[in-house]
Amino acid sequence: MRIGIGIPNQVRDVNAQVIPAWARRAEEAGFATLGTTGRIAYPGVMDTVALAAAAGATTRIGLLSQVLVATTWPGTLLAKEAASIDAVSGGRLTLGIGVGIREDDFVVPGHGPRDRGARMDRDLETYRSVWAGEPVPGSPNPAVPAGGRQVPLLFGGTTPAAYRRMVQWSDGYIGGSVPASLAAGAFDAARTAWQEAGRPGQPRLVGVNYFALGDPDRARATVADYYGATATAGFQDLVVNNVHTGAAAIRDAVRQFEDLGADELILGPGTDDLDDVSRLADIVL
Repeated sequence: MRIGIGIPNQVRDVNAQVIPAWARRAEEAGFATLGTTGRIAYPGVMDTVALAAAAGATTRIGLLSQVLVATTWPGTLLAKEAASIDAVSGGRLTLGIGVGIREDDFVVPGHGPRDRGARMDRDLETYRSVWAGEPVPGSPNPAVPAGGRQVPLLFGGTTPAAYRRMVQWSDGYIGGSVPASLAAGAFDAARTAWQEAGRPGQPRLVGVNYFALGDPDRARATVADYYGATATAGFQDLVVNNVHTGAAAIRDAVRQFEDLGADELILGPGTDDLDDVSRLADIVL
């Protein structure tokens, strides 16, 4: 199982200048992937910007949005941004997406929370068209340079529609920021949907958990603040109580996700303390 580390792009009032240094240090330490968390109505750094900064600061490490709220974007615009980041990185981006749950993130007129599932289904067609180099509607020009690729997709979410989209459009599934015992059911549902659709092999399965080693109290408060607007009752406490703050807890989480058959575990930071990159590497790599 590969081990990735999150970028602190959605830590409240993050010092944005730490992001390139964080990415470089993560690559030097040997992490497999850099992940971002996506939200608009929150004082962080946009996930696409964080991914672009990481792409420019590194040469080898994978890049993953986990997950980007795709339905808050016009489809052509997001497809172009994703293709641009992928090109700058040399083909290292995987776009993890979902339909979103927080109404305040939907700030673009005409792209509100209503009918976001149907919009997602239309946008997925748009992504493929843009990445194939087809002309933008109403223009003779494509949106992206020649020589690009279809950016790999992963899906988050636990609805039947999320699993349907995963099977139809993507390489696999991203779990929520929950203990492995709860991620197990979502992973099983993803495998079942994959098999029932006749897809060969197995879906790529990515787990996500939080960690904090330098300042655990600040990290728990930060995570609680970020998830405070989540509609699901009890989810905030669930995520906060699952922030791993010591070596034993982190190693146990890694073992549990390995036992689930996860392909990768992304450990997201609860603070923007740059030294946490090295502290985590000493434990898991």
